[in-house]
Amino acid sequence: MSEPQAPEAGAVAAGQTKAPAAAKRAAPKSARRRSRELALQGLYRWLIAGGDGAAAEADVRELEGFEKMDRAHFDALLYGGIEQAAALDEVLTRHVDRKTTLLSPIEHGVLMIGVYELMHCLDIPYRVAINEAVELAKSFGGTDGHKYVNGVLDKCAADLRPNEARAPRR
Repeated sequence: MSEPQAPEAGAVAAGQTKAPAAAKRAAPKSARRRSRELALQGLYRWLIAGGDGAAAEADVRELEGFEKMDRAHFDALLYGGIEQAAALDEVLTRHVDRKTTLLSPIEHGVLMIGVYELMHCLDIPYRVAINEAVELAKSFGGTDGHKYVNGVLDKCAADLRPNEARAPRR
């Protein structure tokens, strides 16, 4: 038996071999999603190193996509999250299985963003706030962290937006 031959260079150039499938391009991120991602990174920095919102913002200002985000929403999530951390943690404490200081900083930041949106961003439907937080946890968190985030925020929504969260599904 003879050894299999590699295709000749001319055959490859002529397209006679099978090319790998083109990689799918990710859908472009909305400005609001970018603001959530960057606010999460700022909150992560704040949870780890302390300081203030300006220091956290300075760290994320150089990240890709900073100029393409929803600036007002970013400011609300980052600065509002830091200023209201105690109130956000008070809501979370009722629904988490450990002290918030023992949560991973990513999950803690994601939960802070989710609770902040549930409390203050009433133009965002509660399901959207929860889903966006779950997507953040999938992108930045541990393997099953998104499931934990989903369960906690679902309980928070029942407390913070009882009429909306308990409304019958269509």
